[in-house]
Amino acid sequence: MGRDKKFALVTGCGKGGIGEALVLEYTRRGVHAIATVLPNEDSDHLTAAGITWFPLDVRDEKSVIHLKEEVLAVTNGYLDCLVNNAGICYTMTAIDTDVNAVKRMFEVNVFGPMQMVHHFHDTLIRAAGTIVNIGSIGGVVPYMYGASYNASKAALHHYSNTLRLEMSPFNVKVITVISGEVGTNILKNDVNRKLPEGSYYTPLATEFKDHVTRTPKTTSRFVYASNVVSQSLRSSPVPWLWTGSATAIIRFLDMFAWRTIWDFFFYREFNLDKVKKAHLANAKKDD
Repeated sequence: MGRDKKFALVTGCGKGGIGEALVLEYTRRGVHAIATVLPNEDSDHLTAAGITWFPLDVRDEKSVIHLKEEVLAVTNGYLDCLVNNAGICYTMTAIDTDVNAVKRMFEVNVFGPMQMVHHFHDTLIRAAGTIVNIGSIGGVVPYMYGASYNASKAALHHYSNTLRLEMSPFNVKVITVISGEVGTNILKNDVNRKLPEGSYYTPLATEFKDHVTRTPKTTSRFVYASNVVSQSLRSSPVPWLWTGSATAIIRFLDMFAWRTIWDFFFYREFNLDKVKKAHLANAKKDD
Protein backbone atom coordinates (compact mmCIF):
# COMPACT_ATOMS: atom_id res chain seq x y z
CA MET A 1 0.00 0.00 0.00
CA GLY A 2 1.51 3.31 -1.07
CA ARG A 3 2.00 6.27 1.21
CA ASP A 4 0.66 9.67 0.20
CA LYS A 5 3.06 11.72 2.31
CA LYS A 6 6.81 11.88 2.87
CA PHE A 7 8.47 12.83 6.15
CA ALA A 8 11.81 14.54 6.80
CA LEU A 9 13.39 14.99 10.23
CA VAL A 10 16.00 17.74 10.55
CA THR A 11 18.04 18.36 13.70
CA GLY A 12 19.35 21.75 14.75
CA CYS A 13 16.68 24.12 13.44
CA GLY A 14 17.41 27.24 15.46
CA LYS A 15 16.44 30.61 14.01
CA GLY A 16 18.74 31.87 11.28
CA GLY A 17 20.47 28.55 10.64
CA ILE A 18 20.73 25.91 7.96
CA GLY A 19 18.19 23.66 9.71
CA GLU A 20 15.47 26.30 9.54
CA ALA A 21 16.14 26.78 5.82
CA LEU A 22 16.01 23.00 5.26
CA VAL A 23 12.63 22.45 6.93
CA LEU A 24 11.17 25.41 5.03
CA GLU A 25 12.47 23.93 1.77
CA TYR A 26 11.09 20.46 2.53
CA THR A 27 7.72 22.04 3.33
CA ARG A 28 7.80 24.02 0.08
CA ARG A 29 8.26 20.74 -1.78
CA GLY A 30 5.29 19.10 -0.10
CA VAL A 31 7.24 17.03 2.43
CA HIS A 32 6.07 16.99 6.05
CA ALA A 33 9.11 18.47 7.78
CA ILE A 34 9.81 17.77 11.45
CA ALA A 35 12.29 20.12 13.11
CA THR A 36 14.18 19.91 16.37
CA VAL A 37 15.51 22.67 18.58
CA LEU A 38 17.36 22.56 21.88
CA PRO A 39 15.02 22.22 24.89
CA ASN A 40 15.55 25.85 25.97
CA GLU A 41 15.85 27.29 22.45
CA ASP A 42 13.33 29.64 20.86
CA SER A 43 10.91 27.88 18.51
CA ASP A 44 8.55 30.74 17.58
CA HIS A 45 10.01 30.89 14.05
CA LEU A 46 8.98 27.27 13.46
CA THR A 47 5.53 27.64 14.98
CA ALA A 48 4.90 30.74 12.85
CA ALA A 49 5.84 28.79 9.71
CA GLY A 50 3.56 25.89 10.64
CA ILE A 51 6.47 23.48 11.09
CA THR A 52 6.12 20.47 13.38
CA TRP A 53 8.89 20.66 15.96
CA PHE A 54 10.13 18.88 19.06
CA PRO A 55 12.84 19.61 21.63
CA LEU A 56 16.04 17.59 21.29
CA ASP A 57 19.53 17.48 22.72
CA VAL A 58 21.44 15.09 20.42
CA ARG A 59 23.99 14.49 23.19
CA ASP A 60 21.35 12.97 25.45
CA GLU A 61 20.25 9.48 24.49
CA LYS A 62 17.06 9.75 26.55
CA SER A 63 16.18 12.90 24.58
CA VAL A 64 16.72 11.01 21.30
CA ILE A 65 14.57 8.09 22.47
CA HIS A 66 11.77 10.44 23.52
CA LEU A 67 11.98 12.22 20.16
CA LYS A 68 11.57 8.90 18.37
CA GLU A 69 8.35 8.23 20.26
CA GLU A 70 7.02 11.63 19.18
CA VAL A 71 8.11 11.17 15.58
CA LEU A 72 6.61 7.68 15.33
CA ALA A 73 3.24 9.12 16.33
CA VAL A 74 3.47 11.62 13.45
CA THR A 75 4.95 9.40 10.74
CA ASN A 76 3.39 6.03 11.55
CA GLY A 77 6.87 4.49 11.62
CA TYR A 78 8.23 5.78 8.30
CA LEU A 79 10.98 8.35 7.83
CA ASP A 80 12.00 9.31 4.32
CA CYS A 81 14.82 11.70 5.22
CA LEU A 82 16.95 12.15 8.31
CA VAL A 83 19.16 15.23 8.16
CA ASN A 84 21.84 15.33 10.83
CA ASN A 85 22.39 19.07 10.80
CA ALA A 86 22.83 19.97 14.49
CA GLY A 87 26.37 21.19 15.04
CA ILE A 88 28.55 23.65 16.90
CA CYS A 89 31.97 25.12 16.19
CA TYR A 90 35.06 25.75 18.27
CA THR A 91 37.70 28.20 17.07
CA MET A 92 41.18 27.96 18.53
CA THR A 93 44.72 26.96 17.64
CA ALA A 94 45.41 23.25 18.08
CA ILE A 95 47.99 23.73 20.83
CA ASP A 96 45.76 26.10 22.84
CA THR A 97 42.66 23.91 22.63
CA ASP A 98 40.41 23.40 25.65
CA VAL A 99 39.90 19.65 25.26
CA ASN A 100 36.80 19.60 27.47
CA ALA A 101 35.11 22.10 25.15
CA VAL A 102 36.08 19.92 22.19
CA LYS A 103 34.60 16.83 23.85
CA ARG A 104 31.25 18.63 23.98
CA MET A 105 31.60 19.57 20.31
CA PHE A 106 32.29 15.95 19.35
CA GLU A 107 29.21 14.89 21.32
CA VAL A 108 27.12 17.17 19.11
CA ASN A 109 28.92 16.94 15.76
CA VAL A 110 29.85 13.24 15.73
CA PHE A 111 28.16 11.22 18.44
CA GLY A 112 24.86 13.08 17.92
CA PRO A 113 24.44 11.84 14.33
CA MET A 114 25.52 8.35 15.43
CA GLN A 115 22.80 8.28 18.10
CA MET A 116 20.19 9.54 15.64
CA VAL A 117 21.05 6.83 13.10
CA HIS A 118 21.16 4.16 15.80
CA HIS A 119 17.66 4.96 17.04
CA PHE A 120 15.98 5.91 13.75
CA HIS A 121 17.51 3.39 11.33
CA ASP A 122 14.46 1.10 11.36
CA THR A 123 12.15 3.93 10.28
CA LEU A 124 14.53 4.77 7.42
CA ILE A 125 14.83 1.14 6.34
CA ARG A 126 11.04 0.81 6.36
CA ALA A 127 10.77 3.83 4.04
CA ALA A 128 13.87 3.04 1.95
CA GLY A 129 14.84 6.55 2.92
CA THR A 130 17.89 8.80 2.90
CA ILE A 131 20.30 9.93 5.59
CA VAL A 132 21.95 13.31 5.09
CA ASN A 133 25.01 14.14 7.17
CA ILE A 134 26.02 17.79 7.09
CA GLY A 135 29.80 17.93 6.83
CA SER A 136 32.18 20.75 5.97
CA ILE A 137 35.14 21.76 3.84
CA GLY A 138 36.88 21.99 7.21
CA GLY A 139 36.89 18.20 7.27
CA VAL A 140 38.84 18.23 4.00
CA VAL A 141 41.35 21.09 4.26
CA PRO A 142 43.52 22.27 7.21
CA TYR A 143 41.70 25.54 7.75
CA MET A 144 43.51 27.58 10.42
CA TYR A 145 42.15 27.85 13.95
CA GLY A 146 39.77 24.98 13.22
CA ALA A 147 41.82 21.87 14.04
CA SER A 148 39.22 20.51 16.47
CA TYR A 149 36.17 21.48 14.43
CA ASN A 150 37.84 20.12 11.30
CA ALA A 151 38.56 16.86 13.11
CA SER A 152 34.91 16.51 14.13
CA LYS A 153 33.74 16.98 10.56
CA ALA A 154 36.40 14.64 9.15
CA ALA A 155 35.20 12.01 11.62
CA LEU A 156 31.61 12.55 10.48
CA HIS A 157 32.67 12.25 6.82
CA HIS A 158 34.31 8.87 7.36
CA TYR A 159 31.48 7.58 9.52
CA SER A 160 29.03 8.68 6.83
CA ASN A 161 31.10 7.10 4.06
CA THR A 162 31.07 3.69 5.76
CA LEU A 163 27.42 4.10 6.78
CA ARG A 164 26.54 4.51 3.10
CA LEU A 165 28.03 1.11 2.31
CA GLU A 166 26.46 -0.62 5.30
CA MET A 167 22.98 0.77 4.59
CA SER A 168 23.04 -0.13 0.91
CA PRO A 169 21.59 -3.66 1.38
CA PHE A 170 18.48 -2.02 2.84
CA ASN A 171 18.13 0.50 -0.02
CA VAL A 172 18.82 3.39 2.37
CA LYS A 173 20.86 6.14 0.73
CA VAL A 174 23.45 8.22 2.57
CA ILE A 175 24.61 11.66 1.45
CA THR A 176 27.70 13.31 2.90
CA VAL A 177 27.38 17.06 2.36
CA ILE A 178 30.67 18.94 2.07
CA SER A 179 29.47 22.42 2.98
CA GLY A 180 31.30 25.58 2.03
CA GLU A 181 30.75 28.91 3.76
CA VAL A 182 27.00 29.31 4.24
CA GLY A 183 25.27 32.41 5.59
CA THR A 184 24.28 31.33 9.13
CA ASN A 185 24.90 32.39 12.71
CA ILE A 186 27.02 29.38 13.68
CA LEU A 187 29.97 31.65 14.55
CA LYS A 188 27.99 33.68 17.11
CA ASN A 189 29.26 31.71 20.12
CA ASP A 190 32.90 32.26 19.16
CA VAL A 191 32.90 36.04 18.64
CA ASN A 192 34.37 36.76 22.09
CA ARG A 193 36.96 34.00 22.01
CA LYS A 194 40.56 35.10 22.57
CA LEU A 195 43.95 33.46 22.43
CA PRO A 196 45.04 32.41 25.93
CA GLU A 197 47.67 34.46 27.71
CA GLY A 198 51.18 33.31 26.87
CA SER A 199 50.18 31.52 23.67
CA TYR A 200 52.87 31.00 21.07
CA TYR A 201 50.34 32.62 18.71
CA THR A 202 50.12 35.87 20.69
CA PRO A 203 51.71 37.78 17.75
CA LEU A 204 48.48 37.03 15.86
CA ALA A 205 46.11 38.10 18.65
CA THR A 206 44.64 40.94 16.57
CA GLU A 207 44.31 38.74 13.50
CA PHE A 208 42.64 36.05 15.58
CA LYS A 209 40.10 38.54 16.92
CA ASP A 210 39.38 39.68 13.37
CA HIS A 211 38.95 36.04 12.34
CA VAL A 212 36.33 35.14 14.95
CA THR A 213 34.35 38.31 14.21
CA ARG A 214 34.64 38.05 10.43
CA THR A 215 31.75 38.21 8.00
CA PRO A 216 32.82 35.73 5.33
CA LYS A 217 31.62 35.63 1.75
CA THR A 218 28.89 33.04 1.89
CA THR A 219 26.24 31.17 -0.04
CA SER A 220 22.64 31.90 0.95
CA ARG A 221 21.37 29.25 3.35
CA PHE A 222 18.19 29.03 1.27
CA VAL A 223 20.13 28.29 -1.93
CA TYR A 224 22.16 25.75 0.02
CA ALA A 225 19.00 24.16 1.43
CA SER A 226 17.49 23.88 -2.03
CA ASN A 227 20.53 21.96 -3.25
CA VAL A 228 20.57 19.60 -0.27
CA VAL A 229 16.85 18.91 -0.25
CA SER A 230 16.79 18.34 -4.00
CA GLN A 231 19.44 15.63 -3.70
CA SER A 232 17.87 14.01 -0.65
CA LEU A 233 14.58 13.46 -2.50
CA ARG A 234 16.19 11.76 -5.51
CA SER A 235 15.99 8.00 -5.91
CA SER A 236 19.74 7.91 -6.65
CA PRO A 237 21.39 10.91 -4.94
CA VAL A 238 25.07 11.72 -5.17
CA PRO A 239 27.04 10.13 -2.31
CA TRP A 240 29.11 13.30 -1.74
CA LEU A 241 27.45 16.66 -2.31
CA TRP A 242 29.80 19.64 -2.50
CA THR A 243 27.79 22.83 -2.10
CA GLY A 244 28.39 26.31 -0.76
CA SER A 245 30.98 29.03 -1.24
CA ALA A 246 34.49 27.89 -2.31
CA THR A 247 33.60 24.21 -2.67
CA ALA A 248 34.32 24.04 -6.41
CA ILE A 249 37.97 25.10 -6.14
CA ILE A 250 38.52 23.08 -2.96
CA ARG A 251 37.09 19.95 -4.56
CA PHE A 252 39.31 20.41 -7.62
CA LEU A 253 42.50 20.93 -5.64
CA ASP A 254 41.67 18.13 -3.21
CA MET A 255 41.32 15.72 -6.13
CA PHE A 256 44.27 16.78 -8.29
CA ALA A 257 46.81 18.70 -6.19
CA TRP A 258 49.39 17.46 -3.68
CA ARG A 259 48.35 16.99 -0.04
CA THR A 260 50.28 19.97 1.31
CA ILE A 261 49.09 22.55 -1.21
CA TRP A 262 46.89 24.08 1.51
CA ASP A 263 49.94 24.73 3.67
CA PHE A 264 51.14 27.21 1.07
CA PHE A 265 47.80 29.02 0.82
CA PHE A 266 46.96 29.16 4.51
CA TYR A 267 50.49 30.01 5.67
CA ARG A 268 50.23 33.21 3.68
CA GLU A 269 46.53 33.90 4.30
CA PHE A 270 46.91 33.63 8.07
CA ASN A 271 50.29 35.40 8.23
CA LEU A 272 52.10 32.53 9.93
CA ASP A 273 55.44 34.09 9.05
CA LYS A 274 54.68 36.65 11.77
CA VAL A 275 54.56 33.84 14.33
CA LYS A 276 57.76 32.30 12.98
CA LYS A 277 59.68 35.59 13.20
CA ALA A 278 58.48 36.22 16.75
CA HIS A 279 59.45 32.70 17.76
CA LEU A 280 62.95 33.08 16.29
CA ALA A 281 63.38 36.45 18.01
CA ASN A 282 62.37 34.98 21.36
CA ALA A 283 64.72 32.04 20.84
CA LYS A 284 67.64 34.41 20.30
CA LYS A 285 66.81 36.23 23.54
CA ASP A 286 66.92 32.94 25.40
CA ASP A 287 70.35 32.03 24.01
